Amino acid sequence: MEERGLSLPPGSFEEKFIRSGGHGGQNVNKVATTVQLRFFPHASGLPYAVIERLKALAGSKLTADGDIIIIASEYRTQEQNRQAARARLKELLQRAARPPKRRHATRPSYGSKQRRLESKKRRGDIKQSRRSSDNF
Repeated sequence: MEERGLSLPPGSFEEKFIRSGGHGGQNVNKVATTVQLRFFPHASGLPYAVIERLKALAGSKLTADGDIIIIASEYRTQEQNRQAARARLKELLQRAARPPKRRHATRPSYGSKQRRLESKKRRGDIKQSRRSSDNF
């Protein structure tokens, strides 16, 4: 599979065609149009960090062996389903290739600290006024 900026070695994925389920009559029962694309991240030559992000993004598509399975059955032809499965894999790989943005530590402003302390003081005064002087 080779597209702009993305090239995977031949052994890093395999496609299997299976029969679709659900409605569709004779065509569904006779023709194997659903594509099951199995991607092997460790055989792909991707960096470790990208593979880890990919596994996190895959969710329920991730198998116990660490493979990613994408099933495409929305079209009536094998070729359209193959393209749909590959497009989903490509989108998943592109999302995993983008490193997360680094968080820049910030501090609360002086004004926000003052407002917080003032609101705490006001709340304490309200609670103080509810107390009866007979308890002491």
